[in-house]
This record gives sequence, C-alpha cells and structure tokens, in this order.
Amino acid sequence: MNERIRVIQYGCGKMGQVFLKYLHEKGAEIVGAIDMNPSVVGKDVGEVAGLGMKLNVPVRSDAEQVFKECDAHVCIISTTSLMTDTYSAFELAARHGVNAISTCEEAFYPWTTSPALTNRLDRLAKDNNCTLSGSGYQDVFWGNLITALAGATHQITRIEGKSSYNVEEYGIALAEVHGAGLTLKEFDEKIASNNDLPSFMRNANEWLCSQFGWTIKSMDQQLVPMTHEKDLDSATLGKTIPAGDATGMSAVVTTVTHQGPVIVTECIGKVYAEDEVDHNDWVIKGEPETVVNITQPATVELTCATVVNRIPDLLQAPAGFYTSEKMPPAAYRTYPLHYYVK
Repeated sequence: MNERIRVIQYGCGKMGQVFLKYLHEKGAEIVGAIDMNPSVVGKDVGEVAGLGMKLNVPVRSDAEQVFKECDAHVCIISTTSLMTDTYSAFELAARHGVNAISTCEEAFYPWTTSPALTNRLDRLAKDNNCTLSGSGYQDVFWGNLITALAGATHQITRIEGKSSYNVEEYGIALAEVHGAGLTLKEFDEKIASNNDLPSFMRNANEWLCSQFGWTIKSMDQQLVPMTHEKDLDSATLGKTIPAGDATGMSAVVTTVTHQGPVIVTECIGKVYAEDEVDHNDWVIKGEPETVVNITQPATVELTCATVVNRIPDLLQAPAGFYTSEKMPPAAYRTYPLHYYVK
C-alpha cells in the first residue's frame, strides 16, 4: 500500500487515548475522532493522546458527519462491550464502506450470542465491500497463545484458563457490565439471572473451538459477584463501593465439545483493592501438560497494541463480519502499518 492508512478513532476515553498514541507512532493518519463526553469534545487528538503536539483533528460528537467528511480506510471502535451497544457504530462504518475493528469483547466471536445483529452487519459489510471484526487482549492471550501451545501438544483432554483485570482502567461501560457498584440483590437481578448476557470468556471459548475445529456439545456459564471486606473507592464509577457490595464479577464458562476436550475458563473483572494485580494463567492438560503464567500483564496497552497490529489483517480480509480466528496470528509491526498491506 503506497499511502498511509487513514483511521477514525471512535471512542476517545481511557482506551482511545492509548489508541491515538499507538496509531500515530505506527504511521497511521488519524483523520477523525468521535466521543460523546463533553470533557474531550473539541480537543485536538494530539492533546488527548498526550503527544505534545497538535494533529489538527478535533474530537467531535457527530459521528455521522465525521464519517461523511473523512475518507477513512479504518475505524477503531472502543466504546462498549456488547454487540447490542456497539451495533450502531459498526453499522455506521459499514454503511460508509469503512473497515471497522472493535474492542467490544462480544465482537470477538458474536455468531451465537448475537446472531441476528452479526448476520445483519455481515450482509451490510459485504454489500459495501468492507470488513468488520473484533480484537484485543483476548485475541492473543486467550486465543493465539493457546492455539500456539496446542501446536506442541499430542493430545488435549482439557484446557483451563483464568484471567483477571481491573475494570477501573477501561471506563464506565465495562465496569457496569461487570456489575461493579451493585448491591448483591441488584447483581442477582441485573447480571447473574440474565442468561442472555455473554461473559467475555464465552466468546473466547467459541473462538478457540472454531480455531480447533471442535463442535460444541454444551455451554454452561456462571456469573458470580466479587466483593471486598472494606469500602473501595472507584474513580470510574465516581463513588465508593460499600464493603460487601459487588466490586465486579467472576464469570466461569464450561464448554464441552463433541470431540472430547473440555474448556473451562474464568475471567475476573472488578475494581481492585490496593494489593491486587492483573494475571493470565492457562493449563493445557493432556499429553504433555503445559502451564503458562503471565504475571501483571499490561492489559490496557496489550489490548490496544493488538488491535492496531491487526489493522493490516483487517484490510486484507474478505468483506463481511470476519472474526480473527480466520486471520493469521497477530503479528508485531516493525514498520508503518501500510507497509504490511499488499
């Protein structure tokens, strides 16, 4: 590709700020930025990203107008965690023929959790010759990492994974979908009893099954509130969470396959106490058994870097909603992003 990749950043909050910095440093041209928060609307993206320079691109709240005025190749959507909430942003990008990739965790593999919305977007993207996808931390640390390790395994009987992250670092949308700040009664009513609410690991398990060619026999999901014995201050929620109320949740997903292997995964997203840190631990059981532990991963930065590194794959993928297990493994980009697009 002879020209720089032109990108619209949709969502300029905590994650978006990192995206803007990484896009600039990887040689992309930021041509538009969208956010609804009055505290950032009107600011130059260079200021938002902390670049120490202006890029002469203001953050704007009129998403439709941004797409009309910007001749973009790609849109990064870093707003919400569920397809129902992210659909309008995907739809807008597809309607304008702009390739889009999102940190929306359900978008990682939404075919069974939001089939109607995903198929509608798939049709719209094909009609407008663009590609939509989801990526982020799970693409590498719950996906590519596991399939790479499986490539050195003779026989798999069971895969176990456990990942923890601080919802304070991602913004209010993710904190709320984890039930942070709810009483236990409210958590039971709004989160635990909602069987249609996919936890992030459910989509990751299905991504792995698709990668391995396994068909799913059964899927069980348990959403359990996390609590702390002391009050916890949450800057993201703008309040103190009383001791005993939900600081977030643990989601345990058990996937049984017709081929035999079982995948049991847990993700813990909560407001951390002072001494808590992120972790990512996996065990592939079988012949032989392999254990991998990643201590204190920089989950926010890893999420953003993965999505930015995926942009060349997105631009070269077939039109439609194309999930990343069908793409090459995520790769490090030494040179400006457009160098990797044929």
